[in-house]
Amino acid sequence: MSTPLRILFMGTPDFAVKSLETLHQNFTIIGVVTAPDKKRGRGQKVVPTPVKEYAMANNIPVLQPTNLKDEHFVQQLTQLKPDLNVIVAFRMLPEVVWALPRLGSLNLHASLLPEYRGAAPINHAIMNGETETGVTTFFLRHEIDTGNIILQDKVPITYADNAGTVHDRLMVVGAELLKKTIENIENETISTIPQPQKIEKTAPKIFKENCEIDWFQPGEVIYNFVRGLSPYPTAWTVFKKNEKAFTVKIFKGKFLSEHHSETIGNLLIKNGVPTITVKGGFFEIHDLQPQSKKRITGEEFVRGLQNGDTLAL
Repeated sequence: MSTPLRILFMGTPDFAVKSLETLHQNFTIIGVVTAPDKKRGRGQKVVPTPVKEYAMANNIPVLQPTNLKDEHFVQQLTQLKPDLNVIVAFRMLPEVVWALPRLGSLNLHASLLPEYRGAAPINHAIMNGETETGVTTFFLRHEIDTGNIILQDKVPITYADNAGTVHDRLMVVGAELLKKTIENIENETISTIPQPQKIEKTAPKIFKENCEIDWFQPGEVIYNFVRGLSPYPTAWTVFKKNEKAFTVKIFKGKFLSEHHSETIGNLLIKNGVPTITVKGGFFEIHDLQPQSKKRITGEEFVRGLQNGDTLAL
C-alpha cells in the first residue's frame, strides 16, 4: 500500500471550509495555512478565519503568517514536508512556497478557466449575465490563475441566482472536484491542459467605488449588477429624502420590462416598493439597507415614509 499524500491546505473564507472538510475526511491534512485573526464588527472583537475555526475544531495544526516570504514560515513549511499544497481562496503565493512540495501546488478556482481569472469570478460572471459558470482545478505557476487545467465541473446560473447562491453551489461542487483531482494524482491518472494566455473576460477585485449603481444603464444590466454583488460586497446608490442624502445598499430587485416615456433615473413608489425608471422599464427595489439602519424590505421602507416626504435620487 502506498504512503498517503501529505497535504498542506491553504485558505481563509467560508468558501474554503467545505473543501477543507471534504479533504480532511478523505486524505491526510498535515496542516493549514490561513490569514491572521482580524478585528471585526462594532465591538472590534478579534475573530479567527472560518478555515482556522474548522482546523482548530478538528485538531489540525494552523499557521498564520503575515509575510509569506518570511524565512521562519518557509522553514516551518519545509519541516512539515508536504507532498502537495492545496489552495482555495487564499493569497497569491511566492514561488518559494508554491514550488516547495514535490507534487507542486493545486488550486481550486471558482470559474471555468481561462475565463474569469482574478479575485471575484462569481461576482463578475453574474454581473455579465452568464447562464453558466463552474469550478476548475489547476497547478500553480508564476502568473496568477494561468496554470495547466486539471479538471472542471460546470454549474448553471439561473435568472434568480445571486452571488450568494452561486457561491454556495460552487463551494460544494468545488470540494468534490478537489477530491476527485487528488484521487487522480494519487492514482497517477492525471492529465493537464495548458490555458490560452489571452482571454476576454476577467474578474478583478471589486472595491466599494465599483459598486455604485448607474441608473442610466439598461434595466437588465442593472438587475445583473445588483444580483452579482449580493449579498457582498453589495450594490449601492444614494437616495434623497426631503433633500437629505443617504447611502442605500440594494440586495435584491426586479426588472420590469415595460415601454415608457418617463425620465430615466426617477425614484418613485410603484407596486408598494421604491422603484427607479430605467431604460426599457422599471427597477423595483425589494431588499435594501438604508445608511446606519438595518436591512429591510422595499415594502417596509415605504411604510416608514411620512406624509409629505419627498424621495429622489
